[in-house]
Amino acid sequence: MNERLQKMLEYNKIFVEHQMYSKYETTKYPNKKIAILTCMDTRLTELLPAALGLSNGDVKVIKNAGGRITHPYGSAIFSLIVAVYELGVNTIMVIGHDDCGGQALDGKKLIQRMLEAGISEEDIHHVNTKYKNLEEWLTGFGDVDATVQDTVNAIKSHPLIHKNVEVLGFIMNPHTGELRQARQKEGCCRESI
Repeated sequence: MNERLQKMLEYNKIFVEHQMYSKYETTKYPNKKIAILTCMDTRLTELLPAALGLSNGDVKVIKNAGGRITHPYGSAIFSLIVAVYELGVNTIMVIGHDDCGGQALDGKKLIQRMLEAGISEEDIHHVNTKYKNLEEWLTGFGDVDATVQDTVNAIKSHPLIHKNVEVLGFIMNPHTGELRQARQKEGCCRESI
């Protein structure tokens, strides 16, 4: 076990022993009835809730690389469906951010790094033939506004998300926390998934 992880586990014991958890106690139901789909970027870990005035228990936060819906029946949409039908969410915020690492990902370079780390060419070929084009899947998305709007549209048009759920898209500045509404492009709305 590496030293950083060991220190985290040691801190956890102190945290529990001293009941430091008590100030975070809440229910599983989000007080504000909002779910936020956002990026896993480390700059947003504390900045996003602070910039929105959120406390523990206020919202459901779903994080992945880029804060996107990449599959209509993947884990992000599953989490949103649970949030809506099981936990009472009636508003979904999609929050992308400027300077997102997902924008400029190079699928070829990522595959090369996999190969260098010992992933076999056979495994990569298997993914390419059975599941998806790995290079395309691992390539960045470019325009953050367009990606946020595409994700908003994917949620709005999803056959399992009812039309009374409000879905909005925003972009956050990862340095200041400033939020702006995502620009909607012409002819943006997708057909139902």
